[in-house]
Amino acid sequence: MIYSADIFCIMQNSITLAHGAGGVIMQRLIKENMLARFSGKKFEVPLEALDDAGVVDGTVFTTDSYTVKPIFFAGGDIGRLSIAGTVNDISVMGGDPIALSCGFVIEEGFALEDLDRILQSMAETCEQAGVSVVTGDTKVVEKGALDKIIINTSGIGRRSKELERNLQVVRQFRSDFQASWLLDSNVRAGDKIIISGTIGDHGTAIMSARGAYGFETDVKSDVAPLNRMIKGALEVGGVVSAKDPTRGGLANLLNEWSEKSRIGILIKEDRIPVKENVKSALGFLGMDALEVGNEGKVCFAVVPEKAEAVLQALRATPEGRDASMMGQATDEFDVVALETGIGGKRIVSQPAGDPIPRIC
Repeated sequence: MIYSADIFCIMQNSITLAHGAGGVIMQRLIKENMLARFSGKKFEVPLEALDDAGVVDGTVFTTDSYTVKPIFFAGGDIGRLSIAGTVNDISVMGGDPIALSCGFVIEEGFALEDLDRILQSMAETCEQAGVSVVTGDTKVVEKGALDKIIINTSGIGRRSKELERNLQVVRQFRSDFQASWLLDSNVRAGDKIIISGTIGDHGTAIMSARGAYGFETDVKSDVAPLNRMIKGALEVGGVVSAKDPTRGGLANLLNEWSEKSRIGILIKEDRIPVKENVKSALGFLGMDALEVGNEGKVCFAVVPEKAEAVLQALRATPEGRDASMMGQATDEFDVVALETGIGGKRIVSQPAGDPIPRIC
């Protein structure tokens, strides 16, 4: 069977926005053009695992570059996004983020007032997450060479004590569990799938801020550092995997889990929290909330015996107050499926990419 993404890749001989939008097209670029050149040496969590961070000699390490457009939007800005995104990528592995680097590439003529606003936002987000920027770099390019500013943040973290407790609890119920980190490949039949809150907020806020889609909303981005919320879930124990549904949204995340864990996942439509104004905006544009990126949510796979306790721990936090147990892993099939409100089922395919470019 040939999918639309296959046809796209056959026809393209140059990089497009779709190659950076998550989903099938970006995954192919990484697997076919990058992994063969950079993978090879075996670490605890190597590059070829394609998890949210690598692990080298017990140190969690991740990097990300931010090109969001516009750079200021309801609920956040490129500065807050750059800190929160890197903190979250360390935290979903079970790491405790401790230090970040920060690199700026700035267009000539960029307003110093805007740069100060971004830097202040970064500083406030660092304080919220309990991390520090310890090294960095700044470059300036001629006017017109890029769109205002690009920020790269890299981060390191140590193994959290909460992760150790969490894994002990997992092994009480799954004696064959061998993983030392929260990996995409850890999900097994029966594990409950929990989302920490409403989906689609960030992508919808970005679209509204661009003013090019013919609508305005009062939706705010959910961008936030989630390390403290994640620690609360790990303190309860029983979490086998955690991941934030950024580019490509929940649909991309669940398909990555399904593929890497070789397991099916069934989610229920009426248990997926979506704000009414987000639902209206995306419906107007014909977009699926499952495919729209988020920057302040985490999806957890939890052993069934601890799922309710983890859910309640999440709901006790400001970031997780709308958490929902939306489905479970199954060995009855090997795809991601959605049970609709009327009881039917449909396959949730991995998207070619996020329908909204440059959301992070």
